[in-house]
Amino acid sequence: MTGSGEIHAEIHGEDWYGDDLADVRHEQIRFVEVDLTEVRTAGAVFEGCTFDRCRFNASVHMATAFVGCTFSGTSFFDATLDGCKLTGSTFTRCTLKPITVRGGQWRGVLLRGADLTGQDLSGVDLREADLSMAVLAGATLRGTDLSGAELREADLTDADLRGASLAGSDLDAANLRGARVDLEGAVLLAERTGAVVDVSER
Repeated sequence: MTGSGEIHAEIHGEDWYGDDLADVRHEQIRFVEVDLTEVRTAGAVFEGCTFDRCRFNASVHMATAFVGCTFSGTSFFDATLDGCKLTGSTFTRCTLKPITVRGGQWRGVLLRGADLTGQDLSGVDLREADLSMAVLAGATLRGTDLSGAELREADLTDADLRGASLAGSDLDAANLRGARVDLEGAVLLAERTGAVVDVSER
């Protein structure tokens, strides 16, 4: 990034439907109502960009970086994010399901209040992410790193948290009814309530 934080150019209303954007690089560009439906990227970099009311429907992104980007009113319906880096990006009023996510680094992303019902986020690096008030009911978070994540008032009803790292995460007032956890997760949650976990022989 250039470090100024200012948007350098704006792309408005363009039709990039089905374009191949492999290896492209865009820094601090504002995309407004751009149609990126069925776009394919591989190794592309979008740094400090803003996406306002754009469409990423059915798009496929392989090892692409959206670093420090802002997504507002943008649709990712049926999109695929495979090994992508979204560090420090913000999502507001976005459509994020159904979406296919395969791993990737989403550290520090802001997904406050996002609807991720039933989504599979297994193995994603969500350290220090803000998922407060997000709806993750029935979501699969197996092996997901949620260390230091903000999960206050998140709906994790029936979510699969087995193998997930929850160390330092804020689960205050989170709805964990029916959530599945492994022994380590159960111990951590029990300790947060002040319980003393005794796994010695009976």
